[in-house]
Amino acid sequence: MVEQQRQRIEQEMTKMINELDLQFLRKMQADMHRCAAVCCDNNKDSLERVQKCVENCSASLTWAQTYVQRELEGLQNKLQRCVMDCNDEIRVKLGPNPTDTEVEKFTQIFEKCATKCVDTQVGYIPSLLKRMKADLATRPNNLS
Repeated sequence: MVEQQRQRIEQEMTKMINELDLQFLRKMQADMHRCAAVCCDNNKDSLERVQKCVENCSASLTWAQTYVQRELEGLQNKLQRCVMDCNDEIRVKLGPNPTDTEVEKFTQIFEKCATKCVDTQVGYIPSLLKRMKADLATRPNNLS
């Protein structure tokens, strides 16, 4: 049961990343490479200026990748905290010497709680994706 929930949240996050990649990140990466190629084609500038030019070309993509990573980590952290709360609650109720029947009962309670955590986080993904798309769409392109 817990493995199914882990796979479920992983699949949803992968779908979100793929959508952001296709709609924003891949274009930003292509723009960065085109921009960097223009920098490298400049035979008049010094090595330092060309390197600075290339760095400037990558600024938007670097920001976007960091932003997406931070948001995904936030989602994962909320999920982990929720599951840890489930675990803590069960540990308190379980007592020092549980019977096999009690262990089985509380395992089921834990799995229901963990499933609810996943349901909650999966439910947040559409609004998170919408907000991330809006942020990525409004982020000015810092390409040189």
